[in-house]
Amino acid sequence: MDWLLAGDVSVQYQVYRDLLGIEKKDLQDRIAKEGWGRKFLSKRNSNGHWGDRFYQPKWISTHYTLLDLRNLNLPQNNEVVQETIELVLQNGKADDGGIPLGPSTSQHSDVCVNGMFLNYASYFHTPEEKLHSIIDSILNEIMPDGGFNCRTTRSGAKHSSLHTTISVLEGLTAFQKAGHTYRMDSIQSAKESAVEFILLHQLFLSDRTGQIINKDFLKFTYPCRWKYDILRALDYFQYAGTEWDNRMKSAINILYNKQNKEGTWNLQSAHPGQVHFNMENAGKPSRWITLRILRVLKYFDLK
Repeated sequence: MDWLLAGDVSVQYQVYRDLLGIEKKDLQDRIAKEGWGRKFLSKRNSNGHWGDRFYQPKWISTHYTLLDLRNLNLPQNNEVVQETIELVLQNGKADDGGIPLGPSTSQHSDVCVNGMFLNYASYFHTPEEKLHSIIDSILNEIMPDGGFNCRTTRSGAKHSSLHTTISVLEGLTAFQKAGHTYRMDSIQSAKESAVEFILLHQLFLSDRTGQIINKDFLKFTYPCRWKYDILRALDYFQYAGTEWDNRMKSAINILYNKQNKEGTWNLQSAHPGQVHFNMENAGKPSRWITLRILRVLKYFDLK
């Protein structure tokens, strides 16, 4: 605990809130003024965006920087971030009501990106009515197996993607947590079917062969970007207040097996791409990974 509390103020805030049960608003207010939060905010361009535009280049675009700031738990009323989200909305929406990746993609939006946008836009108090069409576009993308896949509008995917499904779940839950009520029943139904899709795969196994779908799903990484892993799923479950399901057990066992002797967990890998700066180094003990695992274990009363 002392090691975690010696980290960035954003980590300190979440340790107090999630592990010690103490809400320290003074710490949260400091996230925008020092450490990683201040660094991210300082990279903003004079036009109100980060990177070149909304989605380019990864991972320093406006989109992924806003997602990083949301996950730091920057104060929700931050005017700088709210201004940038409004700029994105003013650039217009795709024909399906979602946020387009760029001017050449006006017909269909990307459901994975819309899930992430909904996540940070809801967190930073974007007015509900401005998010209605995004909710509509997401709910129109539910697949027969209960999940979501951003490739349905590009390559005609027939099976849901864990990557897309977890991003959508995070966005729909953030929308609910903001107190919004638009299409409440449909959102709840979509969440239930998407969670079942993840549990059907025991978080990382093929429902047809029982084999590991992708070994990268077992690696702990942060920031997650758009990519799925078992810790991201488990951390979502605690965030959403999901009840324990025995199909989570295999993934939980992997968490235990990867713990270091001193009680920490490593950042096992980082997704390649341009970054504003590295918060932590791959292959080393990680406060982000350790915090997230400990709050999962605490939520499920496993430690």
